[in-house]
Amino acid sequence: MLPAIQKNIPVYVLNSRNPSCEGTRITTRAPHGQNIFKAIAAKKRITIVEVAAPRMLLAHGFLRAIFEAFDRHKVAIDVVSTSEVSVSLTIDSNQAIPALAADLAKLADVKYEGRKAIVCLVGENLRERPGMAALVFSELADKKIRMISQGASEINLTFVIEEDEVPDVIRRLHKRFFAELDTEIFA
Repeated sequence: MLPAIQKNIPVYVLNSRNPSCEGTRITTRAPHGQNIFKAIAAKKRITIVEVAAPRMLLAHGFLRAIFEAFDRHKVAIDVVSTSEVSVSLTIDSNQAIPALAADLAKLADVKYEGRKAIVCLVGENLRERPGMAALVFSELADKKIRMISQGASEINLTFVIEEDEVPDVIRRLHKRFFAELDTEIFA
């Protein structure tokens, strides 16, 4: 699809089981809609890796050393949250975790927890919408939110929850943000 998008050629996704349906049109720029969000996605089987080193306060190169360890073990990172002396990262659960944790333990204290999930709300110009995060998290006030990422991109708000909470969280967010059909998006 990338070559078509780069040349501003629309791509159509059609349903062979329902040929009369006009399908979905994918274009270079998404149409402006009425809803804050355009999509909700979830990714299960996530592990949070927490790396904390109070002795590294104001130390140059701490983050580089952490990311180099992930690179050595060929482990991709999804979400990152940092403070001065600690870093929390999410990764796909895989067999590299024990070796990675042993490598990271040379730098700092390491903990990891599995059975987490990433939930991502996708929209447009989210940085420019005051109170947007409050709308999302007020809907989930009774849920344990482990990590939040918003601001690295203007198109998404991402957070980490317990994996078994995904169906309820998605259902509640869908009810809150997609209850009414957006006629600008869905003709």
